[in-house]
Amino acid sequence: MTQATHPVDERLPWPRLATLGLQHVLVMYAGAVAVPLIIGRALKLPPEDVAFLISADLFACGVATLIQSLGAPGLGIRLPVMMGVTFAAVGPMLSMAASPDIGLLGIYGAVIAAGAFGMVVAPFISRLLPLFPPVVTGTIILVIGISLMRVGINWAGGGVPTHTKVVDGVAGAFPNPNYAQLEGLGLALFVLLAILALTKWGKGFLANVAVLLGIVAGCVLASVMGVMHFEKVVDAPWFGLVLPFHFGAPSFHLVPVLTMCLVMIVVMIESLGMFLALAEMTGRPVDRTALTAGLRADGAGTLIGGIFNTFPYTSFSQNVGLVGVTGVRSRYVTATGGLIMLALGLMPKMAAIVEAVPVVVLGGAGLVMFGMVAATGARILAQVDFRTNRFNLYIVAISVGFGMIPLVAPNFFKNLPHALHPLLESGILLAALVAVLLNAFFNGVRSGQAAEREVAAAAAAVEHG
Repeated sequence: MTQATHPVDERLPWPRLATLGLQHVLVMYAGAVAVPLIIGRALKLPPEDVAFLISADLFACGVATLIQSLGAPGLGIRLPVMMGVTFAAVGPMLSMAASPDIGLLGIYGAVIAAGAFGMVVAPFISRLLPLFPPVVTGTIILVIGISLMRVGINWAGGGVPTHTKVVDGVAGAFPNPNYAQLEGLGLALFVLLAILALTKWGKGFLANVAVLLGIVAGCVLASVMGVMHFEKVVDAPWFGLVLPFHFGAPSFHLVPVLTMCLVMIVVMIESLGMFLALAEMTGRPVDRTALTAGLRADGAGTLIGGIFNTFPYTSFSQNVGLVGVTGVRSRYVTATGGLIMLALGLMPKMAAIVEAVPVVVLGGAGLVMFGMVAATGARILAQVDFRTNRFNLYIVAISVGFGMIPLVAPNFFKNLPHALHPLLESGILLAALVAVLLNAFFNGVRSGQAAEREVAAAAAAVEHG
């Protein structure tokens, strides 16, 4: 490296690039494939379609990461960033998936519209920062984690407690006989204990990929027990293209589009905090133009995701943490990780392996992954002044309460207009709206510079690794 080359722009030897890039992929892999698994199974798609969703997700992850790390005209923060599907969109997408009028194609329409929206509003997002101080973002992320825990718990139980069946023309709920079987609960517990053991006694890289290794250990035990089957893995080809609009032309519905655009704003605010924290970690200051380019790349990644049959993208926080852990600041490392993700997306056999993982194995890991999302929100809230500002207690308490309505009382809004249900059935968006409004009411709106400092401090305080 010459004296004039910044560590962010350092081009490492290929063997080291490949090793460090693979490390970034392994750290994010479990989280990267979780969302297509959740949505695909919520839509009751055939296994081969769920496997395709995983391939599409990995492919789009790679493309979005290359754009963000290497940059293009007007796009990309040009820092070591890995892109992945955001968990913030899962709740709204599950609500859309439950509506027969929207379904998968309606989800893709909302994702495409949100991506285009994100690219347009990127220059203005930093001006919205005063509306999203840590008391708001921490509350939103806390509710995201709590909402996702329902998915993790049902995975650990073996699916969903009841199945809806039509008998004599009447829909009814019937118990799932495979739910909460002792064999499945034991497998989920084994995965959880394996992750905890690796986290406590593993060192360095092993601790960073504890979730992934826990899933692998669970798969080995599931194979020995005869629970995991590989017929579809054997039949899957080694190479397959990910083509746009694989499931058909997307459809656009007003409320889902508006809902996903609101999710996009929250995601970009979170990304802004990540970029500011990463700028401090790498020693490369970023100006308003660079931040706009990075946020526009979030929008471009989401737009690409919708076109290539996947979902909204954001910078993955655990990879930001890995930069701090390893001290390697080169953006070409994450670009190499992007190339690896892209290659994995073109290998259907890899996606078939992921799809074959029993849900109970994923459940043991899901309790950790989704619980850590909630814990991240709590950690951000730890930076909030509750001692001298009692209003912040009301903001968190009421916002979390609204966020719990769809979870504990699904029929609470049944008499409101049907078109609003995708919004009202998402506890995450309800919590976000209420938190923003209550914060503005109680605390007012702070200056842009003060908001930037708060967001950067909150992002730096989170233990992403």
